[in-house]
Amino acid sequence: MLKSLQSSPFFKIYVSFFAFALIVISGNIGYVYIEHYNHLEALYMTVITLSTVGFAEVRPLSEAGRVFTIILIAVNLSAFTYFITYLSSYLLDGEFSTNYKLYKMKNSINHLSGHVIICGFGRNGQEAASIFHNSQKDFVVIEKTATRKDSLPFPVNYYFEDDATRDETLLEAGIVRASALIATLPNDADNLFLVLTARELNPDLKIISRASNDSSVRKLKTAGASNVIMPDKIGGAHMATLVLSPDVKEFVDLMATNRNEHFSIEEVESAVTISLEELDCWKKTGATVLGIKIAHGDFALNPTAKTVLRPGNRLIVMGAKEQLQKLSALLS
Repeated sequence: MLKSLQSSPFFKIYVSFFAFALIVISGNIGYVYIEHYNHLEALYMTVITLSTVGFAEVRPLSEAGRVFTIILIAVNLSAFTYFITYLSSYLLDGEFSTNYKLYKMKNSINHLSGHVIICGFGRNGQEAASIFHNSQKDFVVIEKTATRKDSLPFPVNYYFEDDATRDETLLEAGIVRASALIATLPNDADNLFLVLTARELNPDLKIISRASNDSSVRKLKTAGASNVIMPDKIGGAHMATLVLSPDVKEFVDLMATNRNEHFSIEEVESAVTISLEELDCWKKTGATVLGIKIAHGDFALNPTAKTVLRPGNRLIVMGAKEQLQKLSALLS
């Protein structure tokens, strides 16, 4: 309960009102026990004392009562001055606005499901975010530096300025409900710890991690990474392929990154047993079959019409969003 209140942007306002309420209650108790007023009389005396309006006392005060009144006025003036400064700074310096936006964002994340968490927002993280944005896939970014999102050509709706290796941060990012996590922290040791933490919090999570050293690949997979990517090696292979087959490479890159309502490459899982000839994908939906992923992980590229799809197999298909929806309905 206390942690929930502390995360609220209104927490400092609550503290201020609680402090004044505590002064009123203390004044009420003091007048009851020192002057033997009833509770209404004590409350009246406390209010006129704190507000300094100068109305008449209920009855003449004893010496103890006058001392208590002096203390009550001094405490009230000190507290009033402090909390007015405290609240003015909080409301006018932008802290309230920042905390309120963060509070709303966290509430929105609580309603997300099947989203992707991107840990680290360098070049790799930003490129992944760009593709997710174009594909209208919800994603949450965790990065220690807030300024990295400001220069992007697309909005980042969910952005945590925090340490991605902390359990609390990952839980706030909705890791329990997420479908995948991308670990792109600059240090392999940090990625290793992140993968271990994420796998413990969500055993069914798909985890993609980057690695800088060959020796880290095995460790990351042992820790629970579903796939490990080495950007430097991929970059070198990419450049070599552009020399050997430049048009083919550019075409594949275009298919992988240029995704919208009119074109994308997706996986469609089959829930039925059916041959590709019987499915007749092109005529019935307009989508093109590129390959099939068998349940145990092997791929059948450019499958023939006699190839039989079985429950759990995944079709790798290319087409418009509407075409892919039709194909998904046929295989459900």
